[in-house]
Amino acid sequence: MTDNTTPIENTATTAATAATAAPAATETTPVPDPRKESLIEYPSQFPIKVMGAKVDGIVHAITQIAEQFDPAFDATTVELRESKAGNYLGVTITVTATSREQLDDLYRALSAHPMVKVVL
Repeated sequence: MTDNTTPIENTATTAATAATAAPAATETTPVPDPRKESLIEYPSQFPIKVMGAKVDGIVHAITQIAEQFDPAFDATTVELRESKAGNYLGVTITVTATSREQLDDLYRALSAHPMVKVVL
């Protein structure tokens, strides 16, 4: 003998489940302050190492980008270091960092330059 009965939906359980569903958010979530997310205190002197092939114009290209993001950039503070074989050049620039956004934009601009291989 087979059981031909169908389960009956428990409307009380369904109603209780609906009542315990999470209420709709009526409060606005505060936007986090990006300055609080950073360990860097702004403004500060911030060194950035840029590496690329040792070709004419790489230092000039890097300093021009730095000047776009830091009008007070001092090109006389640039430090250069050749690779052991002399094929690559490490260029350390020090900028006055005023915000995380400024640093992020500077890193993106340097990384996008065709002469640049790595930005640290």
